[in-house]
Amino acid sequence: MSEGEPRKIRIVCIEDDQDMIDLIRLIVTRRGYELVGWATGGVEGIEVIRREKPDLVLLDLMMPDIDGWEVYQQMKADPELRHIPVIVVTARAQNVDRILGLHIARVDDYLTKPFGPSELIASIERVMSRSVQTEPGEE
Repeated sequence: MSEGEPRKIRIVCIEDDQDMIDLIRLIVTRRGYELVGWATGGVEGIEVIRREKPDLVLLDLMMPDIDGWEVYQQMKADPELRHIPVIVVTARAQNVDRILGLHIARVDDYLTKPFGPSELIASIERVMSRSVQTEPGEE
């Protein structure tokens, strides 16, 4: 990377559907972001997040081993991970789920499936612009 060129935003995707991971990879890489890791379950997802320390996590809620809320709680309990923004990407479209995610759990954004590429990119850009304003240690 040359000087002056912005660093690519590094994203981890935790999603139990491999086709959805592939779709997300296609969308984010076309936009210039980097999918640095992915996992098809929550336990593996936490390991990937700890290893990669990404700029952003895209997190499904319904997974076979531990669900996305447990992954989120483990992230927020870990001082090295708690600053990483999380966008929930889920089929749970009920208003109560959205309220739980955004206002009670305080995820950074909540995107329901199915979504369009522009919705995903807009969510990432919104979350990352807020994240840049409050870098770790500046709070």
